[in-house]
Amino acid sequence: MDLAGKTIFMSGGSRGIGLAIALRAARDGANVVIAAKTADPDPRLDGTIHTAAAAVEAAGGNALPLVVDIRDEERVKDAVARTIEVFGGIDILVNNASAIRLTGTLNTPVKRYDLMHGVNGRGTFVCAQACLPHLLNAPNPHILTLSPPLVTDAKWFKDFPAYAIAKYTMSLFTLALAGEFKDRGVAVNSLWPRTAIATAAVRNEIGGAKMIAACRKPEIVADAAHYILTRPSRESSGKFFLDDEVLLAAGVRDFSQYDIEAGAALQTDLFVEALPGMLQADNLIKTAKPS
Repeated sequence: MDLAGKTIFMSGGSRGIGLAIALRAARDGANVVIAAKTADPDPRLDGTIHTAAAAVEAAGGNALPLVVDIRDEERVKDAVARTIEVFGGIDILVNNASAIRLTGTLNTPVKRYDLMHGVNGRGTFVCAQACLPHLLNAPNPHILTLSPPLVTDAKWFKDFPAYAIAKYTMSLFTLALAGEFKDRGVAVNSLWPRTAIATAAVRNEIGGAKMIAACRKPEIVADAAHYILTRPSRESSGKFFLDDEVLLAAGVRDFSQYDIEAGAALQTDLFVEALPGMLQADNLIKTAKPS
């Protein structure tokens, strides 16, 4: 199974992991809606909805770039209506858009708290609510959310409470929606990377160029997402996948292809346990100074 002719509604997607997922789907001939805020170039960020759409079409897909703040219910509804008008349906929702601030409670402005919870939690809910009526009519419907496996140990929350809770809210929606739509054929799952991924968020909010060297490419998450999204939707739902585990199941054995710097120590992601023997650059996280 591939994604030829499937329509993906992607929150975010102008760059990073979202764009990589979009391009992997485009190589199959998918239709990709880039629903994101960046319409004009930003010196701190790579790409816009327009450059992403051009890349999708160059890769073999069809693109629909739409300026959307996913916190805005009406804008999301309008974007979904436009998607139906252009492509006739929605097969997949990818909740990719996210806001980040790696600071403790005393150093997190309430305005930034509101942004993270608005984009991460509210945005996930708003997009799901708008897309689900159409997903329920699709032959193999999926919701895939970029969020970590659910946990209750305080060690995963204590360093960056506001951000951690915002991300885990996205994961809670995976659990909740999977249960709610269990008998209606919609697969609802989360996907998260084992290691840090080379994205603008990592460069700008965590550790700069030095941190990027300890990362893997976004394509590892994109390849894992492709594998999940091409499975029968009734086969698996309510799961919290890690990218390398998915690819191992898909038969991938050479993970060096995803390294930014060959042989470099890899930094385990903030919300994931390190594998025994995995090289890490722990000091990069500990010394990070978010903007």
